Amino acid sequence: MRVTVRYFASIREAVGQGAEAFETQAATAGALRDELIARGGAYAATLARGKSVRIALDQTMAQESAELREGSEVAFFPPVTGG
Repeated sequence: MRVTVRYFASIREAVGQGAEAFETQAATAGALRDELIARGGAYAATLARGKSVRIALDQTMAQESAELREGSEVAFFPPVTGG
């Protein structure tokens, strides 16, 4: 299925783009994260397991178990702190 993947803040800077259309076999947001990690390079470094990464599915905060649909928008971003 085809989804739109968006990257924000330091993740966007690391991978060098803010968004991309992505063809995936992943059924969940977490499985999509794993597919992106498998690309290696900056994707593996910034989305690695053990790194704190937030996920939004169709502009709503989501868990990695959230199910993807054709045309879903999945956003990855680092946790935000304020002060």
